[in-house]
Amino acid sequence: MLYIGVDLGTSAVKLILMEADGTIKNVVSKEYPLYFPKPGWSEQKPEDWWEGVTEGIKELTKDFDKNKVAGISFGGQMHGLVILDQDDQVIRPAILWNDGRTGKETNYLNEVIGKDKLSAYTANIAFAGFTAPKLLWVKANEPELFEKINKIMLPKDYIAYKLSGVHCTDYSDASGMLLMDVKNKCWSKEMLAICGVTQEQMPKLYESYDVVGTLKPEVANELGLSTQCKVVAGAGDNAAAAVGTGTVGDGRCNISLGTSGTIFISSKEFGVDENNALHAFAHADGSYHLMGCMLSAASCNKWWMDGIIGTKDYQNEQAQITKLGGSQVYFLPYLMGERSPHNNPDARGTFIGMTMDTTRADMTQAVLEGVAFAIRDSLEVAKSLGIKIERTKICGGGAKSPLWKKIIANVLNLKVDVIESEEGPALGSAMLAAVANKEYTSVEEAAEKIVKVVDTIEPTNELVQKYEEKYNKFKQIYPTVKGLFDIIKE
Repeated sequence: MLYIGVDLGTSAVKLILMEADGTIKNVVSKEYPLYFPKPGWSEQKPEDWWEGVTEGIKELTKDFDKNKVAGISFGGQMHGLVILDQDDQVIRPAILWNDGRTGKETNYLNEVIGKDKLSAYTANIAFAGFTAPKLLWVKANEPELFEKINKIMLPKDYIAYKLSGVHCTDYSDASGMLLMDVKNKCWSKEMLAICGVTQEQMPKLYESYDVVGTLKPEVANELGLSTQCKVVAGAGDNAAAAVGTGTVGDGRCNISLGTSGTIFISSKEFGVDENNALHAFAHADGSYHLMGCMLSAASCNKWWMDGIIGTKDYQNEQAQITKLGGSQVYFLPYLMGERSPHNNPDARGTFIGMTMDTTRADMTQAVLEGVAFAIRDSLEVAKSLGIKIERTKICGGGAKSPLWKKIIANVLNLKVDVIESEEGPALGSAMLAAVANKEYTSVEEAAEKIVKVVDTIEPTNELVQKYEEKYNKFKQIYPTVKGLFDIIKE
């Protein structure tokens, strides 16, 4: 049988067609607009997502036996607010994960309601990108629309609804709304009350590999697929990507070096660090995960290469680096503020340690090392909870650099496994559809049989020691300059 994985991203939807054994038969992408109505705002029209998905599925399956498509599942951009009226019509454009309008509401939740209460209710504290602050913003600024809300959804769940007619979400994606009791996997009555909404307005919760329904007849007819094709709940993009890299089960790790950067640690047990520096979310395998998210990762390197030194020849620039761990130049990679572990939107990118003999290569090296050190900040928080990690998978655009992978391996003192497929959330969601159709007994079994490691970068004692010394200096820089960020923003 064949399975469709839908990765509903911020700039485009990516769809893959996968056989049950993990063989990828076809890949299609469809772009859609992103709107910025005001500075700091970021919105999309759910109708554009739907058009991209339906056209994408038609193109994806046109040369295959459509009757063999047994399931569709999703990995989607998280945190976005989609609201429907009583006729299931979209009330307003979706407010996205990278929208920055909710500073006032986020401060209200963290400072007035209090971080301790938020953590007790949801296992997390408020971030500007989360869904609950967006609801409070709509309530305060668009009260006439707030009154019309009949259903509250996340981006990928709107597509699942359009396909199946079921208002649904999964535990991993719902974890990022600040509306769910993550430990007990249910909606938080306290948070719903704080936001002025009811449980009836929330979608039904499912495990990521649960079947929520089948294709509606009119949709099946339009797409040319069977009405028996199952619609499967799916997962938030990071959890879906973790499935696609085999980061499931207990104590597995994945590092993503994309525009933003994440370190994702799967766990059988629920856990929260005392400062809520890491996100504590449900995982798509039925258990839990911790995640550190930095807002600028590979984008730091792109900014430095493209914008500052003006080159597209990344490989040649990195070839000039000859003293790994030996430079005394440091870089704080906070070009868009920072989320984990500092939760400071006012933090800024900073070079420190330059002298008259500092070279361009030294500064390029500092950018790569700075991102690695910032990822280690989150790893250290996980280690403080007693979590032991010996190796990690790696994915994302930055992972194409052999030098950067070597730096990551030695800064974190982890074996870095490179996997065969780079389809990320799309592959993970297709795997969830296969699990839902009983091709595999569990997400873990699917990952074990489908995900293949093709290379491993091992840390070396000499470099690990050099980077241990350098990291111990790096971690003192942010606390020292933190107060300056408040001054320079004015």
